[in-house]
Amino acid sequence: MEIPYEITEAMIQCFGRCFHYKDRMEAFLRAAGVPPAIAQRYRNEYKFVWARKTLSDLSDSESGYEIQCRILTELCKLRNVPDDEVPDRNAALSALRNLKAMAVQHDLYVEEEKKAGTGRQALAKERERVVAERVAKLDDLKHRFSEALVNPDRQRVGYFLEELLYELFSLFGIDYRKPYKTETEQIDGHIPFEGFDYLVEARWRKNQPNVQEIGGFKTKVDSKLESTRGIFIAVQGIRPEVVAQFQSRGCNIIFWDGTDLIEILEGRVELRDAMRFKIEKAAQEGKAFVSLREFGRG
Repeated sequence: MEIPYEITEAMIQCFGRCFHYKDRMEAFLRAAGVPPAIAQRYRNEYKFVWARKTLSDLSDSESGYEIQCRILTELCKLRNVPDDEVPDRNAALSALRNLKAMAVQHDLYVEEEKKAGTGRQALAKERERVVAERVAKLDDLKHRFSEALVNPDRQRVGYFLEELLYELFSLFGIDYRKPYKTETEQIDGHIPFEGFDYLVEARWRKNQPNVQEIGGFKTKVDSKLESTRGIFIAVQGIRPEVVAQFQSRGCNIIFWDGTDLIEILEGRVELRDAMRFKIEKAAQEGKAFVSLREFGRG
């Protein structure tokens, strides 16, 4: 047996529009009966893609149909969006209403007893498990970062930094595109965050970057849409006089160094809070670089 195609598409729309944080989406999937390995398999993808691939994998499993029906039922039970920070709450609620109408029409939506439903307690419990797993993964990244600090192979360390950033941002539910090439440029990464696009330049070299190197990255940023900004990460640090060259009017580059990454890997600052802190300092005070060690100091 299979879930009708149009209902599958409606479910995908619900996941993409109703969930803002990936922790909650994963917790919902797991509470609805999706095995953890499948629920996490495509977490690094955009939520629409994540939902589509997860439902597809379930179709190929022995109990996949029953789990899909359970997911459908739990989505239909939602009376409100799971995340208040979704970009378009009205669109999310509309997607839920549309799904429920289609499920009733196909006689697939079945009201279950309260104990069988996802419920707030079940969701909260699954979310606690998801957070605990994230803490363990963060600890593993910290250990690997410490090993890289004393690795003499700078090229290998550079590749590790690319992988570290991908895993770190994905761990906090922020979509991160790995290094890619255009017809004329090499881009180290891309992040969509709260209405803006951020190109990433990541470096872990012996020498600190100079004005010309950062200027080349700024040219890449400036050649994209006006809403595009840049994040320049230099684990080895950036000299204050170099940063000062990029704090003038119209600057759209935010700097990170190795101590910033350590603050996050040590669990002292959550990545989303770190992003907002640096963005606010740049927007409100014109500071292209502020260490995360100052986070929470008022």
